[in-house]
Amino acid sequence: MAKGSFSFVQISDSHIGFSKEGVNTDVTATLRQAIARINALPQQPDFILHTGDLTHLSAAEEFDTLHHLLKGAKTPQVFFVPGEHDVTGDDGKLYLERFGKNSKGHGWYSFDHRGVHFIGVVNVVDIQQNGLGALGQEQLEWLEDDLKGRSSDTPIVVFAHIPLWEVYPQWGWGTKDGAQALSYLKRFGSVTVLNGHIHQAIKKVEGRVTFHTAMSTAFPQPEPGKAPKPGPLKVDGGKLREHLGITDVNFVEGKTSLAIVDSTLI
Repeated sequence: MAKGSFSFVQISDSHIGFSKEGVNTDVTATLRQAIARINALPQQPDFILHTGDLTHLSAAEEFDTLHHLLKGAKTPQVFFVPGEHDVTGDDGKLYLERFGKNSKGHGWYSFDHRGVHFIGVVNVVDIQQNGLGALGQEQLEWLEDDLKGRSSDTPIVVFAHIPLWEVYPQWGWGTKDGAQALSYLKRFGSVTVLNGHIHQAIKKVEGRVTFHTAMSTAFPQPEPGKAPKPGPLKVDGGKLREHLGITDVNFVEGKTSLAIVDSTLI
């Protein structure tokens, strides 16, 4: 595929089916607003990445609603990875039927776009006792093989639901074998790792790797350690959209890193 500058948008944690008084009683409305924000961008993105928790209870009607809402986006191409809420009860069978038909294992895959290599990984099927995500040996072997033979100057974007780095392991905000996955990426000159799960924007740069977690389109969660436990955070009704948003990612050919811009729904 021809190289060149382009942009894409990340959305996350739409939690279709969630409703809680004082938090958000209409997550379809806030997702619709996020889609409107994408449609209003001065340059339409090449595609959308959804980094999991599409639904709240992995019910068929919730997946249907999400699919219907995303049809409202001017950008028709959407790539997905599941969150833990999308694999509840059936190990992700329904998710795979709807959104992972050409993926491997529990939903991992890769693709190339204008000289950038994208890798969608799944770390929500085997949640550890402490809540940490896990990739598992089969997926790690696939990832190592997927990267073999690729030039070290190939820009890499990895996207998953649970952060691959330890944001706050006390709350399960990290991936048990994430370090092993990241070790396969050390030789590359530009690596961007995009996640959801924690419902807030946190960025970290470590060497040539940029880690970025996205806001939710449904509800915020507390900052790490600022509450007894994670979970939906009640905010003043008029301020909810200040804590929800989308992430616009721009790749400029010749630049060593991708530009990441978070936008709230206000």
